[in-house]
Parts: sequence; C-alpha cells; structure tokens
Amino acid sequence: MLTLATLVFFASHAAARYTADWTSLDSRPLPTWYDEAKVGIFVHWGVFSVPAFESEWFWWRWQGQQPPEQICVDYMKKNYPPDFTYPDFAPGFHAQFFNPGDWADIFKASGAKYVVLTAKHHEGFTNWGSPFSWNWNSVDTGPHRDLVGELGEAVRNRSLHYGLYNSLYEWFNPLYLIDKKNGFKSQQYVTNKLLPELFKMVVRYEPELIWSDGDWEAPDSYWNSTQFLAWLYNDSPVKDTIVTNDRWGAGCYCKHGGYYNCEDKYTPGQLPKHKWEKCQSVDKQSWGYRRNMKTSELMDLPTIIKDLVETVALGGNYLLNVGPTPDGMIPVVFEERLRGIGAWLDVNGEAIYGSKPWRIQRENASLPVWYTSKGKSVYAFITAKPSKPLVELLEPKTSTATKVTILGNTNPLSWAPVRPNGGLVVLLPELPQSPSQVWTIKLDGVQ
Repeated sequence: MLTLATLVFFASHAAARYTADWTSLDSRPLPTWYDEAKVGIFVHWGVFSVPAFESEWFWWRWQGQQPPEQICVDYMKKNYPPDFTYPDFAPGFHAQFFNPGDWADIFKASGAKYVVLTAKHHEGFTNWGSPFSWNWNSVDTGPHRDLVGELGEAVRNRSLHYGLYNSLYEWFNPLYLIDKKNGFKSQQYVTNKLLPELFKMVVRYEPELIWSDGDWEAPDSYWNSTQFLAWLYNDSPVKDTIVTNDRWGAGCYCKHGGYYNCEDKYTPGQLPKHKWEKCQSVDKQSWGYRRNMKTSELMDLPTIIKDLVETVALGGNYLLNVGPTPDGMIPVVFEERLRGIGAWLDVNGEAIYGSKPWRIQRENASLPVWYTSKGKSVYAFITAKPSKPLVELLEPKTSTATKVTILGNTNPLSWAPVRPNGGLVVLLPELPQSPSQVWTIKLDGVQ
C-alpha cells in the first residue's frame, strides 16, 4: 500500500505543470545532469570573429554606442574602404577548416561534460538557418553550413551534453529598435522575431541548456520570458532535461531561472544557497577571437585549475570560454589549455564530477586548501606546492578508521592528529611535477 501511495505521489508530481510566473517556474527542480557535470566549454563564434578586433562587441563599439570607441573607428578607417559595413564581414566568416569532430574531440579531451555554442549573439547573426533571420545566418551566407546542427551531432556522439547561447536582443534589429523607442510598450520584435526563432531552435536542435543573454534593457514581461519558459518546462521536446540560466529580463539576474550566472566571471566568495555557474574566458580581454591577443592577456593553466576548484568547492559549475577563428580553427593556445585541464581531470576528476560542497569550503592553515565531498569521502585541494612534505589540515575530524591518499597514487599516506577533536598532519610523498600546481588529498573516515 505504501508503495502504491509512493507511485501515485511521483506520478502526480511528474504530471504537474508549471504556470507562467516566477514562483511556479523557480520551483522546478534542476535536472541532475547539470550539477553532476561541473565543467563545460563555452564557444563564442560568429561574424564578430572576422574583424576579430577589440572584442565580440566590436560592431556596437564602432557604430552603436555614443560616442563610438575611437580605437574601433580608427581601425576601420585604416583597414577598410569608407563604405564598408559590418554585414560586409559576413562573407569572411567562411569556416572552411571547421571540422565539428575535431572540435568535439578537443572538448572531450578537456574533461568537460557539456558544450555551449553561440546560436546567436547580439549582432543577430544565427549560426543556423533560421527562417526568421533571412540572409543573416550561417546557411544563407558565410559558411553556408548549419554550424549549430553539425557541432551538436559531433558533441552528442561523444556523450557530451549540448547547450545553446541565445541573445534575446539584437543591437540593430529594426523591430527591436521600434519597441525600444516605444519604451518597450510594443512587442513587434518579440512577436515576430525572438519567440518564433526560439521555439524553432528548441524544436529543431533539442538543446539541453539555454544560455540566455542580452536581456537587461527591458523587463521579462517585454520578452514574454515566463510564457516561453512555461512552454519549455511543460511541452517542449526537452522539458525533462532542459537547464536554463537567469538572464530573462532586467532584474532577473541572481533571482530567477534554473541556475544563476549573476554576472560574467561571477565569484560569490562564499557558498550560495542556489546553484550557480561561473562563465570565464581563457582570453581575459574578450569572449570572441582576437587576432591581436597576447600571451600575457590569457589565463595560464594553474590559474584556470585553481579557478575551477574554487568554483566547484563553492557549489558552482565552471564554463570556460574559447573563441574560434573565422576559418573554423580553435587557436592552438586555447587547445593547449583545454587539454591541460583534461590531463588534470584525468587524475583529479573523482573530486570534481558529482561532488558536493563540504561543510567547510576553504581553510588556510599551512597553505590554501579547498574542499569538496562525495559520498563518505572528503577531498582537500592543495593549491600550492608545499615548501616541506607536511601539510596541516585543521578542519577534518579524524577517527581510528581514517585513511588518507593522494589522487593518482593508491598508497596510503602517513598522518597524525593535531588535536583530539580534529585536524591532522599529512606526510606527503614526493609530488609529481604538475603544470597545474594543484594536488588532491582524499580523506576517508573523517567528518
């Protein structure tokens, strides 16, 4: 009888429908795959990859903002004829070397569990043949290929989850500019462009994550965000697996949505009460490819690994961005970073994937240490090479059953208690050389 009652409960819960309001939508449980994945790859790719100058906001800073950014104005005057327009860059987005299998192999080797590609950035150009973006998409011009579809197939063939970034607004779309001039009291752009395109994108590609952006100029009521999300959660082909972020209208950041981004490169400093994600870029100056990027402007591997560890210890996911070239190559320096992360995760992934924040996320005794937990195990990340072979961990409470190892080496390590009610000193073996400069101690039989 109890079993029958339980089945009825779960059946009724599964059949529950979400209404188009934040109270209902925010009550939806986050699909478990996302929290367990921990590591993803972000890909910013579009027409902005052709000028590849300043950032993916080049068009806006050249011709949108007032006054325009002088460095962008000067760049165009020096290198292009006076009548050259931004859409004239599109034929140069030819992607002739784009091999989705090669990209997917690199992403798989990075240890990432999901990939998020720009389906459309603020420039409005779609990386798929959107019928609502005539002649301003990757099938009608530029590559003449369905980039979203090709990469999705390759990524999924390698058992990775696939998500799509989509900008709600478009800088220079005439319908959007009409609505903006009307104080967003009209919805010509939303009705005729945004929502039909979003519905089509979801039905055609069935993404498992929608990374919404470009929402901040108007409230969620203008974007019809709650109506779209209610359809997404109730009736879409991905209703059971879809994950969404928090960028659905002015004021929604860190407040509404499936998980929180809050702001680019967000670091909370302490354990948040809600699932979150840190989006970070290898190129510290831009999300899109830049032809003039310098080594000093890139995150090095140790910095990336430490950033990843801190994010996961605080309960977040880590979404690391790379910007491919317009001809479809992931720059070698980005590939090197991604493969370096994968090599580290091959050894230390046990402490990352499927982990949970521990009761203490960080301590700074003999050196900085971050913690995660999984099952009955606790993991201590040593984020600097110790000057001596002893590491002091003050927070774990030991017992006679305590066992200590270091990931990558199954031999138990010698340890001694610091005080009767907790803490231990661990005798480390000679640590292997690691370009990441982060090692993980596994503690079993501690509290």
